[in-house]
Amino acid sequence: MKRISILGSTGSIGTQTLEVVRQNGDIQVTALAAGSNIEKLEEQIREFRPALACVWQEEKAAELRVRTADLPVRIVSGMEGLIEAAAEPSADLTVTAVVGMIGIRPTIAAMEAGKDIALANKETLVTAGHIIMPLAQKLGVRILPVDSEHSAIFQCLHGENQNPASRILLTASGGPFRGRTREQMRGIQVEDALKHPNWTMGAKITIDSSTMVNKGLEVMEARWLFDVDFDQIQVVVQPQSVIHSMVEFADGAVMAQLGTPDMKLPIQYALYYPERRYLAGERLDFWSLNQITFEKPDLENFPGLALAYAAGRTGGTMPTVFNAANEYAVREFLNRRISYLEITEMIQAAMERHAPVPDPSVEEILETEAFVYDFLESR
Repeated sequence: MKRISILGSTGSIGTQTLEVVRQNGDIQVTALAAGSNIEKLEEQIREFRPALACVWQEEKAAELRVRTADLPVRIVSGMEGLIEAAAEPSADLTVTAVVGMIGIRPTIAAMEAGKDIALANKETLVTAGHIIMPLAQKLGVRILPVDSEHSAIFQCLHGENQNPASRILLTASGGPFRGRTREQMRGIQVEDALKHPNWTMGAKITIDSSTMVNKGLEVMEARWLFDVDFDQIQVVVQPQSVIHSMVEFADGAVMAQLGTPDMKLPIQYALYYPERRYLAGERLDFWSLNQITFEKPDLENFPGLALAYAAGRTGGTMPTVFNAANEYAVREFLNRRISYLEITEMIQAAMERHAPVPDPSVEEILETEAFVYDFLESR
């Protein structure tokens, strides 16, 4: 029986991971970690009976200890608790589905404890890919992508060890505002940006998808996951979200992974890799699909993607600036303190203000995040 730890168990990826566990019945959950939703976490603890559970705030952890006093589970808190959950001794694999750069240190701890990583926390590679990927190779642990696009690329490359990709074709839906100008997007409200045409996701990633910043983060993640240069990564808008991404090889052959927009497929593939198992759900019906269309990304009206390429090519701490500024701006937008268009304007301002540090340590990455937050707070 496989044993897993799940960081971010009450979020979108975490809950869907537990659905996969529930449907298969042969995975033991040894640790769960969540932010503050102790009601849902308690439900998960009672169903899946982990040995360890983590809540970020100690006061919430104290409340959860009372609520679960009848169960043999140990409740921990904070970064130390999150690291303990990530490296839970009996787990074979750690699912990192927390949002933000908070995932870096637990991911490293899990790897150092010999765990394979099912990676849904893209910020870890965006900001610390130069640390994570060499460490994974040194320790002999696997990084298994959970994002649908990176899982698609990973699946296309399976069995092609002697044939590296010559080009990564990273698909994007274009989001809810595809085809609009910046002027037309001037009055967009939070409710508008949270209506993704194809995918059901958490609030932060849904906003990121609407600005195309999410695709920029995925470009930077793909650079590290698949050891390619930025010039080898091309974003292709595919509005139907049927092709999840493609790989072009040296001979011009292009392999694509297709499927319905269902995150449980890449989650299950990561949990059981390299085995494929039956997954209940809708199947592609090509007769009703009729057509699949493609477009170039609109970099003028969605500058977040162009800024991501610039940050990635600069390297060092600049991807951290891009990511941290976006996290700050999206939070401000969701709290209705800034306008929609100010999200990418804040990213650009922070990038222009920063002098990048090459090959940063984890401490320098976290210091850069603090610099960005301080800078944007003082604007």
